[in-house]
Amino acid sequence: MEQEYSAGGVVIRFRDGRWWLAVIEPQSSEDKRSRRRKPVVALPKGLVDKGEKPEQTAVREVREETGVEATLIAKLTDIHYIYARSWSDGQRVSKEVSFFLLMYRSGEIGEITPEMRVEVRKAEWIPLDDAPRQLTHRGEQEVVNLAADYILAHPGLKS
Repeated sequence: MEQEYSAGGVVIRFRDGRWWLAVIEPQSSEDKRSRRRKPVVALPKGLVDKGEKPEQTAVREVREETGVEATLIAKLTDIHYIYARSWSDGQRVSKEVSFFLLMYRSGEIGEITPEMRVEVRKAEWIPLDDAPRQLTHRGEQEVVNLAADYILAHPGLKS
């Protein structure tokens, strides 16, 4: 079985008295397991390039997929899952994704390049409190819960 390594960012921002989270809707955003075909809501992530550290990948993928600049706060966790490639050969792939907590610094959510529009339908801010219910994948829901726990343990992040 082929192995893939990716990294992603949990980008947070404190605004209007609450925490917000940057999420994306991938172009292939129909949840194939659901008859309702509701859009997939996901965290920005992508393959770690040769010579790149996972935390660098997370920052790069956030910038490319959301349009915002963010800085590293901490590593949250690694998640593992197996999927079948639906866009090419159907091969099963074992995937590990390292997720990092990032703080928003600048940029406008959703301002991404035309080339990235092939991958990302839209990017938006959602309330962090709502994220576990809105994110499509259980592993990412758990990652966001870890981010919320980190924020509670570090109240100085608001400043």
